[in-house]
Amino acid sequence: MFALIDIVYFLLIGLIAGWFASILMDRRGGSLLSFLLIGVVGALLGGFLFRLIGLAAYGLLAQLIMATIGACLLLFLVRRIR
Repeated sequence: MFALIDIVYFLLIGLIAGWFASILMDRRGGSLLSFLLIGVVGALLGGFLFRLIGLAAYGLLAQLIMATIGACLLLFLVRRIR
């Protein structure tokens, strides 16, 4: 079972990744909640895709990069659907 600190850590990584992805994908505006949602869903998507191709992210920087890539992909897909 996950400890509370693991959940807080995951949410903080998601928040930062969502903010980075919003900057990289030139998405203007946004609230902390939108950054958090984009980052958390992006982290899940990035983790799934990285495991699918046989990669793993260990450490803060690697997890942040993986989550940001997933969040950028999420924003790209949302733009294409609209």
